[in-house]
Amino acid sequence: MPEVLLDLEWPDGRRTRFYSPSTVVLEHLPPGSEWSVSELRAAGLAALAEASERVRARYGFACSRTDEEAARLRELTSQYDPQARVRVQPQDSSSTLTG
Repeated sequence: MPEVLLDLEWPDGRRTRFYSPSTVVLEHLPPGSEWSVSELRAAGLAALAEASERVRARYGFACSRTDEEAARLRELTSQYDPQARVRVQPQDSSSTLTG
């Protein structure tokens, strides 16, 4: 399955990478979109759950990395005001990311 990496730009300018083992994430978090922190959390967790199920359907087991990514997303979103805005960008290999 093709994995997808997106860059998330948080309200304070911090950038982090978001991993998904499936392109289904692009249906939930399209590059160029902007979300409130609470919307991003819901959409990101839904994308990761669906991606993990796609891995399970194809390989017979869920993707454990999606669980790790979901925990990381929960932690990151807890650091910001739920109404603050987050930008979703395509992966930029030249950017300096903090996690």
